[in-house]
Amino acid sequence: MSESPSPPSVVAHPPSAADAAGGGRALQGQLRSLRAAVAGNVLEWFDWTLYSIFSTYIAAHFFDKSDPSSALLSTLAVFAVGFLARPLGGLVFGRLADRRGRKVVLVVTITIMSVSSLVIALVPGYEQIGVWSSVVLLLARLAQGLAHGGESGVSYTYVSEIAPPKRRGLWSSSVFFAVTLGVMLATALGWFCTTFFGDDGTQEYGWRGAFIFGALLGLLVLWLRRTAEETSHFNENDSAAAVPSAAKPRLPKSQAVKIGLLVILLACGHNCAYYVWATFASSFAISQRDMDPQSAFTASLLAQAVALGMLVLWGNLSDRVGRRPMIIAMGIAAIGLYYPLSLLISDAPWTLFVAQAVGMSVWAMGAAMYPAFISELFPTHTRAAGVAVATSVSVALFGGTAPYLMTWFDDNGVAWVFWIWVGLLSSMAIVGGMIVRETKGIDLGAVTSPFRDRTDRARAARTTGSAPAPAPSGDDREVTTR
Repeated sequence: MSESPSPPSVVAHPPSAADAAGGGRALQGQLRSLRAAVAGNVLEWFDWTLYSIFSTYIAAHFFDKSDPSSALLSTLAVFAVGFLARPLGGLVFGRLADRRGRKVVLVVTITIMSVSSLVIALVPGYEQIGVWSSVVLLLARLAQGLAHGGESGVSYTYVSEIAPPKRRGLWSSSVFFAVTLGVMLATALGWFCTTFFGDDGTQEYGWRGAFIFGALLGLLVLWLRRTAEETSHFNENDSAAAVPSAAKPRLPKSQAVKIGLLVILLACGHNCAYYVWATFASSFAISQRDMDPQSAFTASLLAQAVALGMLVLWGNLSDRVGRRPMIIAMGIAAIGLYYPLSLLISDAPWTLFVAQAVGMSVWAMGAAMYPAFISELFPTHTRAAGVAVATSVSVALFGGTAPYLMTWFDDNGVAWVFWIWVGLLSSMAIVGGMIVRETKGIDLGAVTSPFRDRTDRARAARTTGSAPAPAPSGDDREVTTR
């Protein structure tokens, strides 16, 4: 009998220096792209918030000063138009991002935001050109609303697609970290102008300088974004669609609507909470609880600083325990804590700090991982548009209306009705968390239905933790250095 040949031996070679260098370059490219996205989000929300910070000065400049109340209401109406334009901007720029690339849209939107800020700063006032100054303001704010709607959704998609899969939740926390930082910077600039220029100086030139400063920062962000990379997921999807035999997949409209409604379920609670705790809490304490304005703004800034740390903490935790437990925990905490926190606020600044810090920490449980979570629900070819439109609709319906409803119910002595409304929205996050699949660490290039099925429920019943995520493949593997 002849001796059978022995199988060839397999020698495991350690990663070469070239492999390590390639991985290091890839990670550096990802980090450079992340910096560009974060810087743009800071500037976007800085420019967006400047309008509300300086609304009284804008009212005096762009509208008839003989009726200050009417002028302020007109200014706030223009602010609302910006909100209404966000869903349209999400649709237009989201579809453009799915066709031409995420990077292209991020460059365009930051350019529009910066140019619009410069226009607001330089256009002559009502006394010089009459009603045309109001028209120009409306058009500039409309352009900002369109850009804001596109920027928000597309930046969520961009950060999620460049992130290492095992760190996608942590990296996505940078989005709302940047959002909060941009709001804080705009608030701090408002404090600086009113403190050092006084009310007259701010009215004459201070508010203009703030908008010019935002426009100049846009040049830096524009340079950063032009040097950023396009995501590998878009490039792969675009290359596959360019091959005649590989037709681009289409998401059925019925399925797209279902996913969009799921996003709204998951988002409506923390969208409402953001505009209550992050942007309106200090104004509520001043107008409804007679808190000293300077003390209120100081307490609010400190509370937002606490939220920055909580965003990073919760984003990192979502990569460990999963998205579903986090969104369900946020809903439960919001139902139990938000109303008692509102009762805590009095004219003492420490009450605002405690209430706002805790309220924003609960909000951060959902917001930190939100860009990653919703990006994991849509396939690549429709991800940017789906994320942008669903997010913009949710913000317009449940975020932009929150301050008005909170004030109206409080003025009429039935503040508890508003908090029932907030609790109802928060419970929607629990419902969404119960019906959605666990998505942490999935391959963004192979997204299937986001809804749980019998297999998911059976697996969850057999295990104590969430089901293991599919192994990443291709460019979705985590890049590490050795």
